[in-house]
Amino acid sequence: MVRAQLRRLTHGDNAEADDLAQETFLLAWRKLHQFRGDSRFSTWLYRIAYACFLQARRKRSPDAGGADSGTLEQQASPRAPAELRLDIDRAMDRLSAPERTVLAHVVQLGLSHDEAAYVLAMPLGTVKSHAKRGKDKLRALLADWQTSSQEERGL
Repeated sequence: MVRAQLRRLTHGDNAEADDLAQETFLLAWRKLHQFRGDSRFSTWLYRIAYACFLQARRKRSPDAGGADSGTLEQQASPRAPAELRLDIDRAMDRLSAPERTVLAHVVQLGLSHDEAAYVLAMPLGTVKSHAKRGKDKLRALLADWQTSSQEERGL
């Protein structure tokens, strides 16, 4: 799951994601004594992975924005039309960076709002706001797909 998180954050760059995952696990091993058990172990690992990702992004380029944008393409069924995947990617690109990042952790990784707040080092209310706003924007941007799927089902 850590590799999946990092792959989403690196836009599917498997080599970079694997390097960051290795760095994450080494750092977690070194700091294992600091794990207090306040959260699930996986949530603690996600936070370390996200910190490694941010640090790598800062080292790469000071203005390398958008690397945390992730996509919901993985959420789409492999049999989903290519147009739907393309529309999802375009809709995700129209979200703000915080909305994309929160949705990647809440929707794609299945973290609770509390866990995402911990991983992203954001206040809980901010995570909930970004998640709601992002979902509402996606719903509006992808409304045509919802209408067409309802018509196909005869609703």
